[in-house]
Amino acid sequence: MSDRVQYFVIVADQRSRAAAGLARRTDDQAGPIDETLRGDLSWHPDSAIVEWEYGDLAAELVPISESEAENLTQAFRARWRGTR
Repeated sequence: MSDRVQYFVIVADQRSRAAAGLARRTDDQAGPIDETLRGDLSWHPDSAIVEWEYGDLAAELVPISESEAENLTQAFRARWRGTR
């Protein structure tokens, strides 16, 4: 059985609605694994999704598809490559 993965764009500025980050939740047999994409384009454990679910995160998380997440990852790759 394959794991189910949900992706979320992190929107910190409600006015511009610009993507500030990317989070994902993988549901596996042991339970959910929440991660965010870091500047080196690797996934690391993070509590942003749980904080958002409890209303403790200042940013908004918006569910997106896997293909949208891949496109956003490519956009972050281009953006972050230019700032390093």
